[in-house]
Amino acid sequence: MKIIIIEDEKLTAEDLADVILKLQPDAQLVTFLKSVKEAVAYFQNAPAPDLIFSDIQLGDGLSFDIFKAVNVAAPIIFCTAYDEYALNAFKTNGIDYILKPFTEATIAQALNKYHALRRGFSDQRVSYDALFDLFVNKIPQKTSSILVAYKDKIIPIKTEHIALFYIANEETRLLTFDQQSYVLNKKLEELEKLSGDDFFRVNRQYLVNRKAVKDAAHFFSRKLVVNLSVSFKEPITISKEKTPSFLDWLARK
Repeated sequence: MKIIIIEDEKLTAEDLADVILKLQPDAQLVTFLKSVKEAVAYFQNAPAPDLIFSDIQLGDGLSFDIFKAVNVAAPIIFCTAYDEYALNAFKTNGIDYILKPFTEATIAQALNKYHALRRGFSDQRVSYDALFDLFVNKIPQKTSSILVAYKDKIIPIKTEHIALFYIANEETRLLTFDQQSYVLNKKLEELEKLSGDDFFRVNRQYLVNRKAVKDAAHFFSRKLVVNLSVSFKEPITISKEKTPSFLDWLARK
C-alpha cells in the first residue's frame, strides 16, 4: 500500500509515519508534502497513491485547494485539530478524519476503515468546494475582549491583556498579565474558539497566551513544562503528542 503524507509540521509528519508503519509494516511511504504549492506540483506529474493522510490547514492555504486544483483519485484521511469544523462531511465518498493530537488507536481505526471500504472507492472526482465552504464558514471569529462579571458590574477584558485561561475547582477563570483573576461563565472550548491563534490549548485545564510563555523545558516522558512570565502556582505540562504543534505555534511568536 502506497501512502502520501501532507503535513507542514515535520515532527508531526514523522510521528504519523512512525505510527502508520507500526500498524501497517508493509506500507510504503512514497513522499512527504509540506504545502499546497508543493502538493499541486507533485500530483500534476505523479500517480495517485493508495491512500493520503492530509492536514487541513497548511502554511499556504487549506489542503482542499490541492484537491480542487488537481484530480487525485485516492481516499483521503484528513487530520485536524478542530473538531467543530463540520467533520461529518468528511465521511462522504470514503473520506475519513482524525483529530490532533492523533493516537495509535485513531490511526488504526482510520486504516481499518480504509481496508474495509477500499473496494468501494471509485475514481470519480470528488467536489471539495462544499467542504471548503463548510470549513471556512465554520472558522470562529476572534474576539478582542472577554466579558467578566465582577461584583455588580460587567467588565470587558481585552484578550491581549489575558495571560491564560484555566480551570480551578471546576470553575473557568482567567489571569491577566497584571495578576488579576476573574471567574468566567464560558467553557475553555468556547474560549479557545474566541481567542484565536494567539492562545494555545496546552491541555484540558489551560489555554495560554503566546506572549505569556517565557520558555518551555523538557519534563518526564518526553513531556514539556511551560514556564510563564506571570506568577502561577501550578505547573503547566504538555503531552508528547501535543509538543510538535505547540512548538510550531510558539515559533510564530
